[in-house]
Amino acid sequence: MRDPLNKKITTIQPSGIRKFFDIVNEMKDAISLGVGEPDFDTPWHIREEGIYSLEKGRTFYTSNAGLKDLRIEICCYLNRKYNLCYHPDSEVLVTIGGSEAIDVALRCMLDSGDEVLVPQPSYVSYVPCVAMANGVPVVIPLKQENNFKLTKQELLDAITEKTKILVMPFPNNPTGAIMTREELSEIVEVIIEKDLYVISDEIYSELTYGVRHTSIAEFPGMKERTIVINGFSKSHAMTGWRLGYAVGPKEIIRQMTKLHQFAIMCAPTTSQYAAVEALRNGDPDVEMMRDAYDKRRRFLIHALNEMGLECFEPYGAFYVFPSIKSLGMTSEEFANKLLLEEKVAVVPGTAFGDSGEGYLRISYAYSIEALKEALGRIERFVNKYRK
Repeated sequence: MRDPLNKKITTIQPSGIRKFFDIVNEMKDAISLGVGEPDFDTPWHIREEGIYSLEKGRTFYTSNAGLKDLRIEICCYLNRKYNLCYHPDSEVLVTIGGSEAIDVALRCMLDSGDEVLVPQPSYVSYVPCVAMANGVPVVIPLKQENNFKLTKQELLDAITEKTKILVMPFPNNPTGAIMTREELSEIVEVIIEKDLYVISDEIYSELTYGVRHTSIAEFPGMKERTIVINGFSKSHAMTGWRLGYAVGPKEIIRQMTKLHQFAIMCAPTTSQYAAVEALRNGDPDVEMMRDAYDKRRRFLIHALNEMGLECFEPYGAFYVFPSIKSLGMTSEEFANKLLLEEKVAVVPGTAFGDSGEGYLRISYAYSIEALKEALGRIERFVNKYRK
């Protein structure tokens, strides 16, 4: 028989995150500090709106681009937060989570051989999505001495005549790094000079600590060359509702909506009604969760540094990215041993790119009690293997 499989898909490795948690699910008394999922329930008033939509029989398809009311609320939110003005009828697409928005944007914007710059460590989907869109992923390794931020020189060094898109993964998963307005301004100069487009993944935009998130689309000349990706999973604890969105230039959003129409039809109707409520009345929920994450963040950073695992201070998302280089193990070796010997699951930094070697991703989307127990086990493990 002929090979039934696409050659590209067979060369793409499965997510380096999931295998650890498949093991955890079968391991008694294990503690997982790896999954990027809020430990909060979706706020009750948001759940109620979803329930009410079902009680009212709202089980129909919405328009391909999403409920008009939701698109209006997304535009109001972006205007309120970042002074960005988008038209709900032509510049907004509601998607199945932010991941679908990333995939559809790349497939609509890339021709075969176009290069996409992907700063790493970063979210695991960017490189596979570029490859499946027939683009060429070009990795920019981020450095701890720069607090895992993208610098102007790193960007300049990576650009070629074939470069079309820059992925901006900030606030960053897995490092927790952010880009300030001043730092972004230097990147913007290069983007405009070199005539690049940007896919800005801002799914953690509500989870920054002590520093207001700045969208790269806010800068003059950037709105017309940027697709902003966002959603409800992290900010409103709505991971299982599977709802995200993209906003950007109407000529790009039009094509993304067409592809979404053929592949998906529309995002879940119940989730869309719940998301309208989240945007209208959910700001206090976001603030409460952000404050809780901030307390956990400070607790975790202090504890890791105290036990000798050097950890720079992250100002976004809900992850820390400590260095384990002093222990003489690879990231995968450390994570495997820690799981088997102390029943604590963390993610090796290499799951997010080769530049993550020597680091671990630890999520603080867990209770203080769970973090305390896990940290005790990690400290015991570190002391055992410290040279």
